[in-house]
Amino acid sequence: MSIPTLQGLQTTLSGLLANQEAIDVTGQNITNVDTEGYSRQVAVLETNEPLHIASLSPDGGGGQLGTGVSATAFTRIRNEYLDAQYRTRNAALGSSTTQTNELTQAQSAFDEPSSSSIASQLSAFWSAWSGLSNDPTSEAAKVAVVSAGKQLAATLKEVNGQLQSIEAQAAQEYNAIAGAHGELQSDATQIAHLNEQIKLSLLAKQQPNELEDRRDLLLDKVSELGNIAVTKESDGTDTVRFGDAGEALVEGSKVDWPQAITTATGGRLGALLESASAGGPIAGYRNTLNEVAATLAESVNKLHTSTPFFSGKTAATLAVAVTPAEVQTAEPPNTGGNEVAIAIAALRGGAAEQKYADVIAQVGSAVQSATSTSANNKAVVTALSAQRQSVSGVSLDEEMTNLVTYQRGYEASARALTAMDEMLSTLIDHTGGVGL
Repeated sequence: MSIPTLQGLQTTLSGLLANQEAIDVTGQNITNVDTEGYSRQVAVLETNEPLHIASLSPDGGGGQLGTGVSATAFTRIRNEYLDAQYRTRNAALGSSTTQTNELTQAQSAFDEPSSSSIASQLSAFWSAWSGLSNDPTSEAAKVAVVSAGKQLAATLKEVNGQLQSIEAQAAQEYNAIAGAHGELQSDATQIAHLNEQIKLSLLAKQQPNELEDRRDLLLDKVSELGNIAVTKESDGTDTVRFGDAGEALVEGSKVDWPQAITTATGGRLGALLESASAGGPIAGYRNTLNEVAATLAESVNKLHTSTPFFSGKTAATLAVAVTPAEVQTAEPPNTGGNEVAIAIAALRGGAAEQKYADVIAQVGSAVQSATSTSANNKAVVTALSAQRQSVSGVSLDEEMTNLVTYQRGYEASARALTAMDEMLSTLIDHTGGVGL
């Protein structure tokens, strides 16, 4: 086979087109430098199929003549290992951040130390009994004892109510995210829709880079809600499993949600589920608060024998059951004595306060631990995000270098094309009239 007359033009033209496409991709990168979730793209340049030229020499043989270059693909730069690591740590961050928020709210409900806290109200209650022991016949002192008892019972009820509100809010937030038509199902539906679009694009021999970026951004978002496992299928779709749900969240274009999950799912949803559950930390604090109320009622009523001073045995039901006139200061018939008042005042620092001190210590320790864990997770996620950005993100310095490189390649191909054109024009001008 001889060399086609216009092969040189075609070869140099391929250089123009390939470099132009590479410049277009570089421009796409530059314009999306600040676009969230955008992955840097590169033009893959490959040599065209060469021409096989038979040798005209007596010894036979032949050779191959290059036919230029083509941009065969526009590859999205992505590291799947870093993506998986990022999503795992993002789930841990979502969990620890939510735990920190919930526990901080619980700590705020106890409001320790402050003049209106349970500890302060307990102290005021014992002080009122101490004051009564100094003047057991004083009506004002008895009124003070009843008033202090009512304030203490009201504070216990208020703190218990705030803790119940935290549990209820956690349950509401969980249902808003994980319930039917919630945030998780909405994200999963979008992922399934993108799966279908990506599959069709690949079947049409198109590279759906932007669609894959949008899908990866959604997967990052879902990973904050719980642990996810992503399997890349041969047709380009992603199968997504969520937490410990029994079925895949997304498989092809199919979404299976809502499903039952447990706290083992991790992420934000796992933490919310734990906060709202009967076995969670908030419920544990309420149980201890109920023990404080029960211990307080039992210890005071054991000494105040004429009539139970307190009714109820939980933080929500504890109440003062006597009037100032019914306050007992001594054992009958010593109506003017003060031994009962002294004994009740001596309960200061006893079992009720020790139980309360324990729950405050538990809350403080839990908040400190959750805060530290959240800070560590945030640092890891930030580091992994930086690693992903170094691979997939756009560097303007690098893109400007590439732009100059492709520009020079385009200019060189243009010069070669011009030279070819001039050579052919000269040939045609000087030989075109022969034989006429």
